[in-house]
Amino acid sequence: MADPIDLTGDGGVLKTIVRRAKADAIAPSEDFPLVDVHYEGILAETGEVFDTTNEDNSIFSFEVGSGSVIKAWDILLKTMKIGEVAKITCKPEYGYGAAGSPPDIPPDATLIFEVELVACRPRKGSSLSSVSDERARLEELKKQRESVAIAKEEEKKKREEAKAAAAARIQAKLEAKKGQGKGKGKAK
Repeated sequence: MADPIDLTGDGGVLKTIVRRAKADAIAPSEDFPLVDVHYEGILAETGEVFDTTNEDNSIFSFEVGSGSVIKAWDILLKTMKIGEVAKITCKPEYGYGAAGSPPDIPPDATLIFEVELVACRPRKGSSLSSVSDERARLEELKKQRESVAIAKEEEKKKREEAKAAAAARIQAKLEAKKGQGKGKGKAK
């Protein structure tokens, strides 16, 4: 993983890129402020997962910059592109603060999130200049989702290849040990 990037200048939100987006991927913007993400939230102190979309493969959607999520997320998502996976560590003042969010998040908790930006969309009812703009937007969203799916499939293939290579090494070691045992009788 890359070195952490200090997104706030005070160490309050540290970002580490887990998987880079493709160079031409779209980022949240004024035109595309609504985002869909997968995430997992972890208490830094205990390592306990307090919330995740990974178990049911659900999507969490919100508008970047609207204040509907913790400060750390608004700060983070402005730096991401579709397909990117990032891990952030956020101090309490960028999370749930002194109050926490009982019962899952204690007061003054430092939090760790792994966030994947799945898609960016315009606000509902925003004026797109024509039907062709809408088609282009839908086509772009389709491409974004396809590129994320391809990246996930590539990661899965790499993991499977690594598992197969590890299994082959173990099998070779076992066979080598079997071969060492043959022909060694006790000397008389």
